[in-house]
Amino acid sequence: MKKYLLLAVFAALSISCKKEDKVTEAAEAIPVKVEIERFDKLFYESNPEDLVQLKNKYPFFFPAGNPDSVWTNKIKNPLLRELYGEVKKKFPNNAAFENDLEQLFKRIQFYYPEYKTPRVITLVSEVDKDAKAIYADSLVLLSLDTYLGKDHRFYEGFPKYMRQGFEPSQMMPDLVSSFSLGKIAPPSDRTLLAQMIYFGKELYLKDMLLPDAADGAKIEYTEDQIKWCQENESEMWKYFVNNKLLYDTDTKLMQRFVAIGPYSKFYLEIDQESPGRVGQWLGWQIVRSYMNNNDVTLQKMLATDAKELFDNSKYKPKK
Repeated sequence: MKKYLLLAVFAALSISCKKEDKVTEAAEAIPVKVEIERFDKLFYESNPEDLVQLKNKYPFFFPAGNPDSVWTNKIKNPLLRELYGEVKKKFPNNAAFENDLEQLFKRIQFYYPEYKTPRVITLVSEVDKDAKAIYADSLVLLSLDTYLGKDHRFYEGFPKYMRQGFEPSQMMPDLVSSFSLGKIAPPSDRTLLAQMIYFGKELYLKDMLLPDAADGAKIEYTEDQIKWCQENESEMWKYFVNNKLLYDTDTKLMQRFVAIGPYSKFYLEIDQESPGRVGQWLGWQIVRSYMNNNDVTLQKMLATDAKELFDNSKYKPKK
């Protein structure tokens, strides 16, 4: 019996690899030319007389009503200049992310042919963690000061569990998170399962658009946190099922298992060992199982109701 099961697994993996090879080949053939505008450099290396030209070219960075002194003070601000200096050291050119952007845009245009290559602008956002990477149709904004590495001194004021998001490897996953807005059907109810699968869909979209990215980068986990989830998948699932949490609508469950935090709250001894957001990780495995067992397009899956998706996922946690 085990022999046949292994053969079935290998066959499924072989089919999956062949599909991925075809997607990669087709996406690679899509012509994409990425042009990156370094607004961070233009702004912090400008003179006051350059402001008029900058404001005309980048009006969305200069809200109306602010006098020019606001911007000249920013340019001269010692702390912001130091921050820009760190950006310049980490990203002296675009080599660290230009090819990644090209590959991402090719994949996006494969799955969403109506999308054109967007305008890409880099900036210094004063370490705004909520605006690290923005994909707005024809415009992409990348805050390079939020990708200096988790141990950088500028992030010392952030809790340790949030600093993983400052790794350069998070740039493309963050961009896909922004791109996903409006692409995924919002949860149709307030159950924990609906929330889990919503984020599971976003993570699966990263699987498709960032095939070479590590799972840890996609979900903002360390390798050890991914390993912990894999080793405890079955026990976590038993906990959710035995405590009848999947269809519970208690909003506190979101904070315990889906929202960002230092760890997940099972109210057990393992809590301190666990990463936060394990509900998202489990939702991801459910969506992966659904896509492995159903012949549907990416877009159809993203629009599928959470309960319908779960019922047809044939999800079984790995022991």
